[in-house]
Amino acid sequence: MVAKAAGRRNGKKARAKAPKAESDLRKAIDVIPQLIWSASPDGAVEYCNQRWLENSRLTLEQARGWGWAAAIHPEDRDELLATWRRLLREGELGQAEARLRGADGTFHWFLISMMPQRDKRGQIVRWYGTNTDIEARKNAEKALAEAENRFKLIADTAPVLIWISDTDKLCTYFNKAWLGFTGRSLETELGNGWAEGVHPEDLKSCMETYIQSFDRREEFRMEYRLRRDDGEYRWVLDIGVPRFNQDHTFAGYIGTGFDITERKRIEEELRKGEERFRLASQVGKMFAYEWDMDTDVITLSGEFAQILKIEEQAHTTGQHLLTKIHPEDREKFVTEVTRINPGQPQLQISFRVVGSDGNVIWAERTGRGFFNEQNKVQRIVGMVTDITERKRSEEIVANVSRRLIEAQDQERLRIARELHDNTNQRLALLAVGIEQIKIDFPIGADLRGRLDEIGQNAVEITRDLQALSQKLHSSKLNYLGLVAAMRGFCGELSEKYKVNVVFENHDVPSPVPPEVSLCLFRVLQEALHNTAKHSGARKVEARLWGTPVEIHLSVMDLGTGFDLEAARKGPGLGLVSMEERVRLMKGTISIEAHPGLGTAIHVHVPFSREASSMSTTG
Repeated sequence: MVAKAAGRRNGKKARAKAPKAESDLRKAIDVIPQLIWSASPDGAVEYCNQRWLENSRLTLEQARGWGWAAAIHPEDRDELLATWRRLLREGELGQAEARLRGADGTFHWFLISMMPQRDKRGQIVRWYGTNTDIEARKNAEKALAEAENRFKLIADTAPVLIWISDTDKLCTYFNKAWLGFTGRSLETELGNGWAEGVHPEDLKSCMETYIQSFDRREEFRMEYRLRRDDGEYRWVLDIGVPRFNQDHTFAGYIGTGFDITERKRIEEELRKGEERFRLASQVGKMFAYEWDMDTDVITLSGEFAQILKIEEQAHTTGQHLLTKIHPEDREKFVTEVTRINPGQPQLQISFRVVGSDGNVIWAERTGRGFFNEQNKVQRIVGMVTDITERKRSEEIVANVSRRLIEAQDQERLRIARELHDNTNQRLALLAVGIEQIKIDFPIGADLRGRLDEIGQNAVEITRDLQALSQKLHSSKLNYLGLVAAMRGFCGELSEKYKVNVVFENHDVPSPVPPEVSLCLFRVLQEALHNTAKHSGARKVEARLWGTPVEIHLSVMDLGTGFDLEAARKGPGLGLVSMEERVRLMKGTISIEAHPGLGTAIHVHVPFSREASSMSTTG
């Protein structure tokens, strides 16, 4: 009985305190900056805190029941009421967005959250709600959409094929140039849909290159045939570079594609030219010889006189044949013969022979020396081949190669200028526009961070395009000269790949002819890129120096090295491109590379200081 009496007394005290507790709670809610309200189970509003009333410019009497709807923007009112009635029927919590009239009479976007309160039996006894101002978020979303539209506008006006992929390797964007090229819609190209246009013979290698580079986060270059809207397969050079967020997390890839079908056709012409060269070599006229070095008598086989277009004699000597060699080749011929020794007994030399009729015949002499006990050469046995037709074929091949390289350089220059002067400038404007949005609109920290991220992506894309532009063509080479361009490139590569590139130069003539400068710069560019990407070396030494008759370039590292013969047989064109450029300059290039022992490349190109000086003054 005592316990029951005590319980009744406690209950009365609790009920007496309840109104005061509720009053205190409402006072606390009134000072909260959040808009808070409550409603009866049928949805009629019973209470709105002071912040809600001040914001809507309604009194509590006006807002009660369904009067609060007068503060909702007319365009949003019906949809909000429909959502509210649906939640009342379903008895579930929910959210809706609508514009609510503010204290200044203007409408602001709010996120309205509704939540039911249930008793022990599960019956709804009251509804509670909050209104959160999301005007800044709405403005930021609008600004973000505008920024993305600007980027797409810039990409859509670029003269190259552009694509973007996400971290899952699936493509999320293709510009209008790509869609116009393939004649397909964006929806069909997204994900891996673009691969449907790749030639079946190229698809496997294309996907392997893409996936392997993606997994290693490395830049890649690949060539494949892509079906154009008219059904023709065109060769495309696709260059992809990884993208990174402001916090250096991987964000996917961005890539550009170029139609290189014409270049491929020239390469095919080159291949056919090389085939003609091999055929000419196989069917060329030749004869054997034996040269007694003690007596200087040369024993010849076959119709050598008809082949070399010289008079036939009973006894032919080396001194006599030397008089028939073109004056410009005699010194080289004698030098090569005197170099024969037991350690290097082989001889191979090409030279010109002036026939009795005045016509010039190209001949190639191959042979092997035989030595006495004192290691003195006694005789040389070998073959002489008429290679006049081969030389003509080589000249044809050289012309094709020169046109190919010149066309490639011109195309690289055009693309580099387009990226630098057009696309890059537009991306810079995009970054400026994003910064202006942050100034013009009051936005929260989350949205500011999102805009910062997008702005940083735009800046990084700009930086990537600048690097790609410089890789395609160095403007420093034209305006500052070879030494400055090489030093600048070494510095840029050092910073990008965190490799210490030491560049030294001395006695370099000024100016260097443009064709020689471009040749040496491209060799340095290819060599350093290969070293940075594949050798693992942390230090590379590059030297450029001149002599009265030559310019030399050397690039050395102590990295992992590589198998030179395997590289020559591989699909890459880097070594072939370097050797072809040097050959067209009538220079020589030597490459020493062994797995685990590093790589050394040495180039020397003939150069006349007098010719350069005359060219400058002229």
